[in-house]
Amino acid sequence: MLSTSVLAQTPTPPERLKAQADIKALVNDPVALRQAIDAGKKVTFFCVNCHGENGISKMTEVPNLAGQNAAYVLEQIRKFGAGERKNQFMEGLIKVLKDDERLQAAQYYASMPVPPSPTTPALAAKGKALFTKLCVQCHGVNARGSELFPRLAGQQIEYLRLSITRYRDGTGIRNEPRMTIATSMLKDADIIALANYLRQLP
Repeated sequence: MLSTSVLAQTPTPPERLKAQADIKALVNDPVALRQAIDAGKKVTFFCVNCHGENGISKMTEVPNLAGQNAAYVLEQIRKFGAGERKNQFMEGLIKVLKDDERLQAAQYYASMPVPPSPTTPALAAKGKALFTKLCVQCHGVNARGSELFPRLAGQQIEYLRLSITRYRDGTGIRNEPRMTIATSMLKDADIIALANYLRQLP
């Protein structure tokens, strides 16, 4: 896995710098932030069918968006809109959103709480050991992610299982060398344990 020092040396794209600045401006203005969150709830009405009310997915293979870092969400929205992330349905929906609506949607989902779900204690314990060894450096001690990496805490088990398996096997659309390296030695049982550990985190 790449070290944090290497990551720090990677230039930040201008569009991500702008997104970070826009989000910071909102966070520093409580009234504007509340307005953005309220507007984001309206903007994301078409997301409910898949990602659920308040960003908690109705389908186990579709990710929760609740609690994600706003800058991370905004960057994924940009990638879908630009065709850098491939999903025909998502690409079509994102392209109709204006810049301010994208920001509002990201801030709305970031503001939503993530209720943890109980899982099998033995699996969660095994998953915690694997997470501490392989994942903490990027996803954080509490698996809540950052501007660069997604929140995994409280995520759907099946979505996690599918995503981790695809990185390990190289069968997914997304290509992330750090994930390929981190998951390369995982067995199916390890992946299930990881998913169970992450699911029960608040």
